[in-house]
Amino acid sequence: MEKGYCPIDTFINFVKGKRKATIILHLKQGTKRYKELIQLLPDISDRMLSKNLKELEEAGIINRKAYAVIPPKVEYSLTDLGDEISPILKSMFKGGRLFEKQIEE
Repeated sequence: MEKGYCPIDTFINFVKGKRKATIILHLKQGTKRYKELIQLLPDISDRMLSKNLKELEEAGIINRKAYAVIPPKVEYSLTDLGDEISPILKSMFKGGRLFEKQIEE
């Protein structure tokens, strides 16, 4: 993870990836399987979702649990760190809505 000029930059540099913040907010609602995430994020490719999930896991924000069954079953959930940063992302979501409303007026 790239360190920014200040901690805010570091945070924004990490979550600005293609839909990372949205993935975290969906996982705040509960554990999700890969297919569920694909359905929740129709504008993201399989490759990009896989990349983001891997980066989020490496950063300690999400857990990946693979089951030894056929067909393969993988579940994703938030770690304590992911749970801790989700209110920040929710506030950013609300801020975005405020700006969108302002733009529409």
